[in-house]
Amino acid sequence: MKKLLFTSVLMVSMLAACSEKDTNTVEQEHPQQEQQGTENQEGASGTKQEDTVSSVTQAEALKTIKEQLGTDLAIDLPNNLPLTKGAFLTATTTATDKQAEILFLESKDYIPVNDVKLKDASAATPIAKLTVKLYDSIDEASKQIAYEDYSKNGGQQVALGHNLTGYQDAGAGSLWTGWNEGRWALATRTRTENSAAGVDLAKQAVEYLESHTLPIPHENGLVHLDVEQSGNLIVWQDGKLVYTLDSIKDPMQALAIAATFNQ
Repeated sequence: MKKLLFTSVLMVSMLAACSEKDTNTVEQEHPQQEQQGTENQEGASGTKQEDTVSSVTQAEALKTIKEQLGTDLAIDLPNNLPLTKGAFLTATTTATDKQAEILFLESKDYIPVNDVKLKDASAATPIAKLTVKLYDSIDEASKQIAYEDYSKNGGQQVALGHNLTGYQDAGAGSLWTGWNEGRWALATRTRTENSAAGVDLAKQAVEYLESHTLPIPHENGLVHLDVEQSGNLIVWQDGKLVYTLDSIKDPMQALAIAATFNQ
């Protein structure tokens, strides 16, 4: 009887030990399975995130734009463009052996460069247009730059800050305020009845250019900034190439885009 009782107790103890061992094994294996599942989910999520269009950066878009130009012209592009928050940079491009044109656009949804969808004007909003043209000689290219030395043209003088003087000239309902910085000739235009706005814009431009640099032209460049946001234009020469930035509504945004060529 004692022997039987001892055997029963021993078997119960062994079964309890096996049960505890199995439980510990399950408890140890289960967290690993959970962790592996979490890692797989994170890995899948990470891969998905990398593949989504939201990962397309401006730098990548600009690289694609340059590649799709398909021209041998040595063209510089702006390093970034002002985009509405959450918008994507895209563009349409055309090029020959002597001229390239890029219309930079922003879209709410991702649209590849030169996609057929961009033929629909409602698909994307223009930011700026860049035209680069190759001329037969440096002299011919230089003639395309309507550079002026405003100090020699006369006109009413106005202080623009930072020891720069502007010269005002009115005609045909417009008031121009022009000044020179280095090889650049800059001017703002406003309506004669809104003359103060032209000076204010010129002062903003002067202040901005104290901390930002326009491309170095060879030999000259010009900037026309329009208070009415209808004729902003920046043109500069680089040897036989002439760069033209236009189709930009905000005059200060035009300056900002031009300044990124140096970044």
